[in-house]
Amino acid sequence: MLKIALITNFNISEKANAAMKVADRLLKNPCEILIAAFNREKILRMHASRDAFRYLPIEAVYAEADILIVLGGDGSILEAARRAAQRGTPILGINLGRLGYMAELELQELNRLDALFTNEYTIEERAMLRVELLGTGGEMRSFCHALNDAVISNGSMPHMIDLELFESGESVTTYRADGLIVATPTGSTAYSMSAGGAILDPRANCVCVTPICPHSFVARPLIFPDNSALEIRNICVREKRLYLTVDGRMNFEFYHNQTVRITKSPMKTNLIRFKKCGFFRKLRQKMNDSRA
Repeated sequence: MLKIALITNFNISEKANAAMKVADRLLKNPCEILIAAFNREKILRMHASRDAFRYLPIEAVYAEADILIVLGGDGSILEAARRAAQRGTPILGINLGRLGYMAELELQELNRLDALFTNEYTIEERAMLRVELLGTGGEMRSFCHALNDAVISNGSMPHMIDLELFESGESVTTYRADGLIVATPTGSTAYSMSAGGAILDPRANCVCVTPICPHSFVARPLIFPDNSALEIRNICVREKRLYLTVDGRMNFEFYHNQTVRITKSPMKTNLIRFKKCGFFRKLRQKMNDSRA
């Protein structure tokens, strides 16, 4: 019997109701629905609980699930991806956001969920980054994994900052810019694209480095192979500290002469796909939808 986790923000009525529609469709087949225990009271107040629901601590939900169904936008999928990647648990995204590049289904396509029980789907692997914050002596202070990107900036108030980029120990260039984005192919359609970075096919084995509003005619996005060891050193003397933001969720203070090291993560995000739709066709559809 499949154990399927439902991940969404049950405090938002639209998302909670959508999750119950998904649950009712899934329960036409033999399965167990796993839900984080902190959502139990909300679901009970909705009079929507089912016998097949099992409420667990959030860590146990991710540990026990065979499949994760995430209802929301790309941000929700990014949050789930970091937890799921440790075990390689596949994720099915149902779009409740605006664009939903990573989501596979819209809410009106729930009939496709039956394919989960007949194994009529494929798994699309997405590369991730390992992001390490090093001290001034080169010692590792903290690390995390990213599906989209790592961004170095001055925080919420944009000011020019100075950074030096190294690849495998060799200096590549220095930047005077509002910041710097290091993106996976998945993240190339997010902040990096808005900053003028290249759009990368998710199957490409590479990383894109994109400056944000560079103060130079010659600063351009750079593409590196994914086996590169990239290091970005804070050489800014005007600002007390900079900030490292990973996947738009995790933030770290980044001081003068500290370094961020970025390499390919050994973990991957596994996305469930039902449709035979190429990346660029899907990208065109999503961009056209955003103009509607």
